[in-house]
Amino acid sequence: MDARAWDERYAASELVWSREPNQFVAAELADLPAGTAVDLAAGEGRNALWLASRGWSATAVDFSQVALDKGARLAGDLDVTWVCADATTWQPPEPVDLVVMAYFQVPADDRRRAVRGAARMLRPGGTFLLVAHDSTNLTDGTGGPQDPAVLMTAEDVLADLEGIDVDVVRAERVAREVSPADEHGGEERRTAWDCLVRAVKR
Repeated sequence: MDARAWDERYAASELVWSREPNQFVAAELADLPAGTAVDLAAGEGRNALWLASRGWSATAVDFSQVALDKGARLAGDLDVTWVCADATTWQPPEPVDLVVMAYFQVPADDRRRAVRGAARMLRPGGTFLLVAHDSTNLTDGTGGPQDPAVLMTAEDVLADLEGIDVDVVRAERVAREVSPADEHGGEERRTAWDCLVRAVKR
């Protein structure tokens, strides 16, 4: 992972990603009572900002300081802490109620380290939510990374969680309609395939 390359990408445009939260993050988490949350590999912090707007105390973690600075400017008075760190190894000082990993596309060893680290952050009853480009998107979908090494399936993420005391709420492939304006790319009126895993720490 090259933080400098991502710094350059974030510096090159007003917003690389949408100001709005990911659609699956919003749908899955809208009914959760507010608490403490971590947005891992947050980029410009769109999911952290959305959570904070709903009363959460959010921490956005990313290795690009440029992205975090952009998110901080958007945040205004929202309760978001911005942390420049390696999202595969960073841990909060206290357990949290929610960890979100949205489109953190890294090789399997890094992903496993991040997923297991995310589960360790949670207090009992805390929620883990991962959304990512699914491996089948290469052949069945549109847009997204074209490197199979950084794609995954829900089954891969469940294997990453093996031995950790969680109850799986949802683990499946989900469809996301994309257009040329979509932040992850794609052709108009095409379907992209993501994997979604939601679990609760026992």
